[in-house]
Amino acid sequence: MTAFVVFAHGSRVAAANDAVRQLAAGMEQSSGWTTEAAFLELGQPDLPSATAELISRGATEVFVIPYFLSPGVHLTRDLPRIIEELRSIHKGVTIAATQGLDGHPALLQILLDRASEARTAAAEESV
Repeated sequence: MTAFVVFAHGSRVAAANDAVRQLAAGMEQSSGWTTEAAFLELGQPDLPSATAELISRGATEVFVIPYFLSPGVHLTRDLPRIIEELRSIHKGVTIAATQGLDGHPALLQILLDRASEARTAAAEESV
């Protein structure tokens, strides 16, 4: 079985972590792919726990989707380190990360949508 982890930084704000969990649940519901949320810090489960859970449910491939907007130290240093540790623990299981969100064409559309929403709201307020 192939499974996915939506991997976010984590926050002290519970609603922020809940939003990531809801996003992962929505991904699973929309695609049918087994999906979990995981956090680098300040949220549970962490990536090792989420990966172990997926493997216990039969996953033989786990793909980590970094929910980070830009490549920084967490994507270039921390995530590769954690994945190497997980590979050494879960031999025989494919564990890999996808690219982060940076550079995905949908991000531009999201910005354009938000700008359009702001302009519409401002126009409605001035009426």
